[in-house]
Amino acid sequence: MPTPEEDLQAAMLDAYPELDAVLEAAGEDPVYLVGGAVRDLLLRRGRADIDLVVEGDAAALAARLGAEPVEHKRFATAKVTLDGHEVDIATARSETYPHPGALPEVEPARLEDDLARRDFTINAMAIPLSGEPELIDPRHGHADLEDGVLRVLHERSFVDDPTRALRAARYMARFGLLAEPRTEELLRKADLGTVSDDRREAELLRVAGEPEAARAFELLAEWCLVQPREGGVELATRVANLLAAPPWEGIAPRDRAVLVAAVGPAGGEAELADAAPRRPSDAVELARARGPVELVVARALGAEWLDRYLEEWSAIQLEIDGEDLIAAGVPQGPALGGALREVLRRKLDGEIGGREQELEVALEAARRPDEVG
Repeated sequence: MPTPEEDLQAAMLDAYPELDAVLEAAGEDPVYLVGGAVRDLLLRRGRADIDLVVEGDAAALAARLGAEPVEHKRFATAKVTLDGHEVDIATARSETYPHPGALPEVEPARLEDDLARRDFTINAMAIPLSGEPELIDPRHGHADLEDGVLRVLHERSFVDDPTRALRAARYMARFGLLAEPRTEELLRKADLGTVSDDRREAELLRVAGEPEAARAFELLAEWCLVQPREGGVELATRVANLLAAPPWEGIAPRDRAVLVAAVGPAGGEAELADAAPRRPSDAVELARARGPVELVVARALGAEWLDRYLEEWSAIQLEIDGEDLIAAGVPQGPALGGALREVLRRKLDGEIGGREQELEVALEAARRPDEVG
């Protein structure tokens, strides 16, 4: 009967069949599946991002795999694509941070040192691709998973890299974890101000991309790391729900829309939510001046008229175009565009229909450009 370790190794190779190619290319260099992939195997959550650590040269292993590697020499990492899946390969390394919020400086090291540099115990586990089946778990991450606990590895972890606090909110929301007391104490002391704007925004977008993003922002607000806009947590939930079903499904990037709903910055969504357009043409004029994110956030704020804009009015097109007007004698210039806008306005409002009426109204409008603008 297989041992739990053998079951785990078998589950790994079953979930990630592309690791057979890695194993063949590795030769004598020990290679390990690490981090989130191990965590998710233990939780039986299926595939996760593939992160490998090799006690050897990551770039050389990537090259032997036959794929075109993307190498990051500064961090001793490489990325390859196998069977359509991205695989991140890193040389086992240690890290030091020259100052809070800085990118790390790395040195080759053993697997034990590599696991020790990580953020939380639940991500500090590894499974060897070959050899004796085992779960390498020096910080007892498996026990913390079973207990539903998020535990940071180091006292200075959130000082060295404050974006780990954003990661903590993601994991706690996704897996329903509770921070152990010292970890929560350190989370409340994290300072995101030491991180560049680009890195902070990238991590916040990852938070917003979580299925339980609203809970993650709620945690960040509790720790005073992010200040949601008024009603932002609830608004983020409504936006996520809108984007999960027709007619709003796929209208805007979910992560960006949820982030804007939760923390801003505010755009034109409040104006749209307060508007009460009397005619379809007024609605179209308002909506077309705004981007997809503003539209979905405005709808979440209560702009129900945007449903009709999305499903009906935005699809209305003219049967004529500028070439038809030029052929009828209208010279190129502002009058031509103004005439087409006037025709579309009247068509939206149900005043005209059909190609002949459109052309008649357009020609009339082109003769009085000062009136239609």
